[in-house]
Formats: sequence, structure tokens, C-alpha cells
Amino acid sequence: MTVPAFTLNNGVTMPALGFGVFQTPPDETRAAVAEALRVGYRHIDTAASYGNERGVGAAIKASGLARSDVFVETKIWINDYGYDETLHSFTKSAGKLGVEQIDLLILHQPLPSAFDKTLAAYRALETLLADGKVRAIGVSNFMPQHLERFLPEIKIVPAVNQIEVHPYFQQPELQALHARHGILTQAWAPIGGITFYRPGFSRSTLEDPVILGIAKAHGKSAAQVMLRWGVQEGRSVIPKSVRPARIAQNYDIFDFELTPEQLAAIDALNTDERGGPVPDNITLETFSREIPEA
Repeated sequence: MTVPAFTLNNGVTMPALGFGVFQTPPDETRAAVAEALRVGYRHIDTAASYGNERGVGAAIKASGLARSDVFVETKIWINDYGYDETLHSFTKSAGKLGVEQIDLLILHQPLPSAFDKTLAAYRALETLLADGKVRAIGVSNFMPQHLERFLPEIKIVPAVNQIEVHPYFQQPELQALHARHGILTQAWAPIGGITFYRPGFSRSTLEDPVILGIAKAHGKSAAQVMLRWGVQEGRSVIPKSVRPARIAQNYDIFDFELTPEQLAAIDALNTDERGGPVPDNITLETFSREIPEA
């Protein structure tokens, strides 16, 4: 099965479907990534703050795949913002991943309480890109007000903005802003995992009758329908799992197509209820996490 690719705004291609390891314990990460690579995933998304970059790198090395065949994405945490600090954070992440070049390196949060450090961190990413140490750069969890403040101050438009997007929280205005600037929307929690057990949500996306009806029509699962919805609407999607059966199921989304009516029906499920933290609430005081050297 061939996974379609998106072409980023600098010409780099990236598989539309990635494999995420958020909240995957370090001792389980290697096995999960190894299984994902065996199934066929060729895009792995991790982050310095996840504490499992080393497991990702070990799985890639053990897979026998050529380095150029696996698209590796990771994120700089807020404790390492600042120009020199971010350059050093690249060194830490590359060392743990066991690679010389990272395919996509992004800032994990906008950190509006210290926006000068955010800008300095991104300028370090621009330097890393110019030096060939990364192939593409971007951001994560930047809202419209952050991008409008950020874009006039930088030289290179982010290739991606990784944000919470699922049927119950679609952020259409932010996605439209991305489209105007040539920024690819990358969805974390693309099957609404953030809604499964969160107080306040009456049900999870996996139990939504509209999604289940569409899934039944195609002989697919609710998760597969949501991933297909994201890819068909032009988003990069990053599902995660540690269960082999689910890892394989999430990969199996390219043998069917949703109709325009089905896409519209899922679009209509938006509630504007965020499941994850409000980006403006992420501060060094409340979310400090030192990233170890090794």
C-alpha cells in the first residue's frame, strides 16, 4: 500500500499518515515504533518532552530501513527556547534519535508569556535549516493570534502547524489561516482520543452515531473514517497506539473514499470544544520540564 504524501512549502515531501508516540512509555516506544514500521508507516512523530526519542531512534535503526525511507519529526520543548538553547536542543534530540539530520523540527508551543524566546528559538530553527541539519521547520499549537504576531517577525514561513483537530474540534478559522500562508495543518488527536475520557464530553468520537453510520457504510471502523476524513481534507494525521491490531487498522485507510456528503456530515459535528490545554496557559512556571542531555 502506498501512502500519499504532502509537499511542504519548501518542496520537501512528507507521508500524509504518521505514527505518534505521545504518552507512550519509553520502555514501550521501541516495540510500538518497530511494529508501525513493519506495518508500513514511514513517518514517526515524537518530541523532546515525551522522553522517548531514544526508543524511536532504536526502532528505526533496528528496522533495517534506509534512513532516507523514514520521515522523522520531533519538537523543541519550551525550556529549551532561546537561540543557543534551541541549537543545543537539536543536538540533544538528534543524539537520542541517532540521526544526523531531522526531517521536520518544530516548536512545541507558542509560549506567549515569553514570546521573545519563542522568536529566538524559531530563528535557531531557521539556522538549522540553512545549515542542512533539518529538512523542514514548523510550529505546534500556534493559534491565529500567535501566528499573526509571529509571521511578520520571521524569515521562513513554518511548513506545518501541528494542532488539535478531530470531528468535535476542527479549528476552521485557523486551518483557513494556514491555507492562506501555505502552512500544512497537521492534526494531533485526529481520532479524538482527547475526548474519550475527558469530563464534559457526553461521548467520545468513537461512539458518534454519524461517524459509526459512515463506518458501517464502508465496512471500516470509526477511527479509520476519521483518519480518512483528515487526509481527504488535506491534513497530515498523527494517530497513536501501542496495540498491534490498532496500529495496523489505523494504517489501512487508503482503500476507500468518503463522499462529499460524508465529509460534510463529519464537518457538521464540530462543537468548538477543545480537549487539550489552552495554548495561552502554557508557561514556563506551570509547564517547566527540563530536557535531559541523554
